[in-house]
Parts: sequence; C-alpha cells; structure tokens
Amino acid sequence: MLRTSSVRVLRDRDEAEVHALLDADPVGNVFVSSRLRAVGLDPSQLGAEVWGYVENGAITALCYAGANLVPVNAGTEAIRHFAEHARWQGRRCSSIVGPIPAVTELWRRLSPHWGPARAIRARQPVLELSDPPQVEPDPLVRRVTMRELGILLPACVAMFTEEVGIPPDGGDGGALYRARVEELVRMGRAFARIEDGRVVFKAEVGAVTPEVCQVQGVWVHPELRGRGHSAPGMAAVVAAARAQFAPRVTLYVNDYNTPARATYRRVGFREVDAVMSVLF
Repeated sequence: MLRTSSVRVLRDRDEAEVHALLDADPVGNVFVSSRLRAVGLDPSQLGAEVWGYVENGAITALCYAGANLVPVNAGTEAIRHFAEHARWQGRRCSSIVGPIPAVTELWRRLSPHWGPARAIRARQPVLELSDPPQVEPDPLVRRVTMRELGILLPACVAMFTEEVGIPPDGGDGGALYRARVEELVRMGRAFARIEDGRVVFKAEVGAVTPEVCQVQGVWVHPELRGRGHSAPGMAAVVAAARAQFAPRVTLYVNDYNTPARATYRRVGFREVDAVMSVLF
C-alpha cells in the first residue's frame, strides 16, 4: 500500500482530530491545548500556526509554531517533515520546547541553519500534583488586582530575566510582555504576596484546560529567599488553582535548580515526565 505524508497548516475544521491528539497527554500538552481551546486554530486569531503531519489522510502529529515551537506526538518522520517546514519558513520562534526525543531530533536538523542556540536546557522535569498540597498554604498569597499591576510587573521582569538570561523586551520595549502579564491579572490567574508595595512571592497560572493547569513564573524576592516563603506560597497557588481552574496542577523546572525542586517535593509534586528547551 502506498503511504503518503505531508505537513499542512491546520484550520478549525481539523479541531476534532487535533484535540484527540492533545487529550492523549493532557499534562504534556497543556500549553498547546490551552491556547487552542481559548481561540481555536485560525492563525489570525491564534497568533501562531499549528502544523499537522498527515499520513494517509489522518493527522498523526502536530507542531505549534508561534513564539515557541512545540512538537506534539511527533516521531522521527514527523520531526523530519516539521524541520523541513520550519527551515523553509525561517526561524520565527524564541524557543523550541517539548519532549526530549522530539526536541533533540528537531534541533539536530535545525541547528545547522538556526544555530547557535543561546542556551539549551537538556532536561527539565515535568511535575504534577493532583491532591491538596502537603504544606499549609500562605494565607497572604492572593490574586493580584489590576491596581497592583505596576507592583507585579517588575517582579515578573526580574523573574524572566533571571530564568531566561535576557530581559523580556522582545525588541518592543516590553509591550508584548506587559500585555501578557496584564492579561493574566485580568483573568485572575496571577497570585502574589505583596507587602509594603513589594512582591514577596509570586506565581501565575499560565495555561488552563478543564483537566490540567500549568503554573509558571514562580519567584521569591532575592532579599527574602531562605525565609520560608516559597513552599507555603506555592501551596497557596496550588490550592487556588485546583479550586478555581483544574484538579491537576503541573509545571516544569530546570533539573539543576535544586532549591526549587526541593520546594516542589515538599508541597507534594511528583515527577511525571521531562522536557527539553532550546532558547534563542
């Protein structure tokens, strides 16, 4: 039997097949699934494209192509096709993120054309908690209000710069990043402990589906680290996220970040997978 395969940009008519693939791994695919549930597959609404690897008429793998390039359920042949398409299109993303085998192969094919990378995070454990936190939540961690956006934003910029290695100005003076933080605050997905006009602890719920939500941007003010804010703060965010968004809470962390990994273990997170990131 003749096998045919191709890559095409997916549209709303492909929604059922796409979500069937995403729902097979709700934790691993929470970012892409959240984006598509929010605005659909139309690139003009999504601000990105979703490429489908089509074999004999069926979509068997995906690649989210926006600010992040994210392969989904992609084996070697799908990755080969996605790499060719990405190379033809030119680099538009600031990172490649996804399962270690897929990202390793994708970067192997793209690095001669897109390299060098600014940083490679070869293994970032994916953690999950689907029970109440094992640490008493900090009662002073709460939703950030729109009036506090000016207090939260510098903390978000500091966290991003510390984590990624460059400030989130994106060549636009930080307008897009500010808009994203403002969106999370407006949606009630930004949490912080704020004292005397200063953020002590913060975290955001960046992706949400009916089953899973993903925490990001966990940060404690540098002058206040080591004083016991991180575990109770994280417990408060987990408790709020499970009550308000989804029963399963996930995040990923750099494997070398020993203090953060110890904190997450105390709160009750367990490692369920790992991803790889290539940063430009």
